[in-house]
Amino acid sequence: MSGREKMLANEPVGRLIWRLSLPAMVGMFVNGLYNLVDTIYIGHGVGSMGIAGLSVAFPIQMIIGGTGLMLGVGTASLISRSLGAKDYDKAQRAFGNNLLATLLLGLIYIFLGRSFLPSILALFGASAEIMPYASEYMSVIFLGSPLIIFTMSMNNVIRSEGAARTAMWSMLVGAIANIILDPIFIFALGMGIRGAAVATVLSRVLVISWIVWFFQSGNSILSLRARDLAPRFSILREILTIGFPAFLQHASSSLVFGMINQLLGLYGGNIAVAVFGVNNRVIMFSAMPTIGIAQGMQPIAGYNYGARQYGRTLEVIKTSNLMALAFCSGIATTLLLFPGPVLRLFSSDRSLLEMGPHAMRLMVAGFFFAGYNKVGGSVFQALGKALPAFVVNSARPILFFIPLLMVMPRFLGINGVWLSFAVADMLSFLLTVLLLIPQTRALRSLDPLTEEVR
Repeated sequence: MSGREKMLANEPVGRLIWRLSLPAMVGMFVNGLYNLVDTIYIGHGVGSMGIAGLSVAFPIQMIIGGTGLMLGVGTASLISRSLGAKDYDKAQRAFGNNLLATLLLGLIYIFLGRSFLPSILALFGASAEIMPYASEYMSVIFLGSPLIIFTMSMNNVIRSEGAARTAMWSMLVGAIANIILDPIFIFALGMGIRGAAVATVLSRVLVISWIVWFFQSGNSILSLRARDLAPRFSILREILTIGFPAFLQHASSSLVFGMINQLLGLYGGNIAVAVFGVNNRVIMFSAMPTIGIAQGMQPIAGYNYGARQYGRTLEVIKTSNLMALAFCSGIATTLLLFPGPVLRLFSSDRSLLEMGPHAMRLMVAGFFFAGYNKVGGSVFQALGKALPAFVVNSARPILFFIPLLMVMPRFLGINGVWLSFAVADMLSFLLTVLLLIPQTRALRSLDPLTEEVR
């Protein structure tokens, strides 16, 4: 048993979750920070239409990133369980097939971006005024999509073997590089919004260099072996089955954001799309700590479930949920009380600053529960439970958000769009609780110690 395996199996749960989650939180924080910095630079250097262009581009980027997350989450779950069961060869094959799938899917995105870019942007809410900004940005992002998918995927794979600090550093390298390159390409080279996209893609090249070094350095349980690239359809099927709920969450959220852009353009015009571009990035940045918790707990839960340590698995689930609820409560309270100062960081546009604070308060009213939903989805993914993972991850955007967006704006206008966020968060929380209760009961029944306590 390696040192990392001993850590996953024996270290006290609370400390271990912090140990793996904190690097993930820091990495996600910095990763989210460069998205915010992107928006700040574009807001002050290009203007509100540049922010609106980012708002249209964002859901498309989510689909690309969601593809990397799908491969990463599915592979990480399979690797964690394989390591827990001491099946090292299967873990290696999963790693190799992940690389193969990354290349193929990345090439598909390049083709789509080269062939159908205007139609794709129109689908996600680009008006005639916003289209040039969104097109300049996304034409570059589509070309860099294989790099984006690779880095998203490999971060989850690295984390699956307990190397959370390495995963954190890979994200830090990319984020810091992006923050440095942004003003160079946007302002110094005069490339505007296209420069922001170029900076994003080039920063991924540095991340890939870091990741390749890690796997070739001998510090990883896994290694890059040519024979593992041979397609194993049973492994690919398992990776995609487990990871697909994560992709569906991103893809469905992406379609929802496109729908929101369309509705905001209808009820509030281009400035409402820009407000959404700022508010949505702030809210997603605020959710980074809970995503870090969800990512940090997944290898712990997956390993101990694979090792049949069900009591320890239960402790991981409980502790992670409490941490997520605490973080979200603090963040939601802050954004409810102080939305104005936050928004002034991004723009001095009077119309944006008049509409933004009211919209922010309505959007974050249900954010208290968002972390529980994220951890709940990761719990089912870690345990290899594809169906409940699918339900939890897809319920908010598909089951709740889309119907709310179809109904609420008809009665409340633009306020109905903003309020849909909070209502969807609350309904998703209730569903996650209902699905987790029988799963935790099943784990208690399998563990003799918890059964004796009962």
